[in-house]
Amino acid sequence: MRIAVTGASGFVGGAVCRTLASEGVTTFAFGRRPALAPKHVGGAVYRSWDLTRGPLADPPRVDAVVHCAGSVTDWGRAADLFAANLTGTRSALAAFPGARFVHVSTASVYDPFRPSVMAREDEAPVERYMNAYGASKAAAERLALDRGAIILRPHAVYGPGDTTLLPRVLSAVRGPLLPAVGTGRQRVSLTSIGNLVRACVLAATGPVASGVFNIADAAPVTIDDAFREILRERGIRARPVYVPVRAARPLAAVAEGLFLLARRPEPPRITRYAISHLALERTLDITAAREVLGYDPAPTSFAGAARW
Repeated sequence: MRIAVTGASGFVGGAVCRTLASEGVTTFAFGRRPALAPKHVGGAVYRSWDLTRGPLADPPRVDAVVHCAGSVTDWGRAADLFAANLTGTRSALAAFPGARFVHVSTASVYDPFRPSVMAREDEAPVERYMNAYGASKAAAERLALDRGAIILRPHAVYGPGDTTLLPRVLSAVRGPLLPAVGTGRQRVSLTSIGNLVRACVLAATGPVASGVFNIADAAPVTIDDAFREILRERGIRARPVYVPVRAARPLAAVAEGLFLLARRPEPPRITRYAISHLALERTLDITAAREVLGYDPAPTSFAGAARW
């Protein structure tokens, strides 16, 4: 079997490439970086490709595509986010018109203005989003679905190589405290990189050719349990303390406004988007992935996080 992976220079795409290559699959890796260490993609053939500039002129013949490319930040210009997520998806679809297409989306396509309680796949996309990240990912999903793709929706992907979730949590630690929003009792579905990669492989190589599937760890966890395990595994002597959502939202709005006025490229430490995903219940029903894809995820664990 021959599989192309976009976004191969990133966290998820690189992990998918390494697993496919280790299983003897002929893998073609594509990323925006001009060059890449071979070990990052498991020795797969690597080519530089900026999907925002259009499809490849000479794509290899493949049986399937795992489309991991796209923006992983919730902060930035709307035009840039739509270029990375929507235009990039259009380019990947155009480059491989006859191949099975596995689109790695996000649980951010669910309604950001209310809790997601064991959300089922037909509850998204929705009419409005909090920022261009959610809106652009929803638009990319619609495009991919129109072409008969398989859509995977993970939430809060973590694990070795994580450049988003774990660094964001650790950067919030202040001395003996980890300030957070909510109560700590809210439940969340997290997705380990190992579980997401296995779902990508099942989608790319299994009998299912289309459909939408939530992808998460075996069961939800409380955010307080997750924070405490992260801190314990990293050897950090701190404890979570919680600010009520009603107090945090105005602070986040002010922080976002100041960062926008200053044209800061990085996000503030607290945003309304982050609050919506960590201070409210965000749990996913993964029944469809279990029953249709044969997905059998491991439970949430941050064991070994000291080495990540």
